[in-house]
Amino acid sequence: MTTTIAPEVFLGTARPVRLAARAEGITKEYGAGATRVVALDHVDLEVPRGEFTAIMGPSGSGKSTLLYCMAGLERVTRGHAYIGDVDITALDDRRLTQLRRDHIGFVFQAYNLVPTLTAAENITLPLAIAHRRPDQVWLDSVIDTVGLRDRLAHRPAELSGGQQQRVAAARALITKPDIVFADEPSGNLDSRSGAQLLEFMRQSVRTYGQTIVMVTHDPIIATYADRVVFLKDGAAVDGMSRPTVDGVLHRMSTLEG
Repeated sequence: MTTTIAPEVFLGTARPVRLAARAEGITKEYGAGATRVVALDHVDLEVPRGEFTAIMGPSGSGKSTLLYCMAGLERVTRGHAYIGDVDITALDDRRLTQLRRDHIGFVFQAYNLVPTLTAAENITLPLAIAHRRPDQVWLDSVIDTVGLRDRLAHRPAELSGGQQQRVAAARALITKPDIVFADEPSGNLDSRSGAQLLEFMRQSVRTYGQTIVMVTHDPIIATYADRVVFLKDGAAVDGMSRPTVDGVLHRMSTLEG
């Protein structure tokens, strides 16, 4: 059964909505025969521009897999994933790499920092690769928000796990990409630093029109989003606009029951 989570569900309108990304019938399978596992089962999802979307679901529901497929980091078995109007499932590796570099930001649990570069150099790396100069005002805002001003000259090995996560988050936001995909972005941060990062992400949506898709298991973190999409057994089964902690907890309890 296919469930389409369309923006009209959350916007209360049938007017056309510009989409930053969308999934059309995405299926992701691993293995074959008796070892075949269906991680995603014909998922349809539309992500409007300028919105903060959270993806939630029980453990093993396919949350991170959906994020990776929509970001072009994993190839789908069937279906299509779009960034804007571009079908990324039809791109070869070179063009897909270029699209990710120029239009997508990533914040994942594996920080993927370059060990020989300083925190400052890791943050501005996407700009350096694209031969672009940083917007100094934006760079300063990002650095100060994630609390890295006094750690910019340090390399990843000299940073705590939480500090490395902040570097990864700053790197994802520095190019003002069309869309940011984040997998548990505050998972390694203390509550204060995590709240600061999430508030900054929310403000980047409200003030600058950034689009963010975030996987989380935490109902409190989900309330930073404009809407929540719920997955179960590899399928999108429900959505919620203007999420509250109680509302998310209740919905998750029905999915896990």
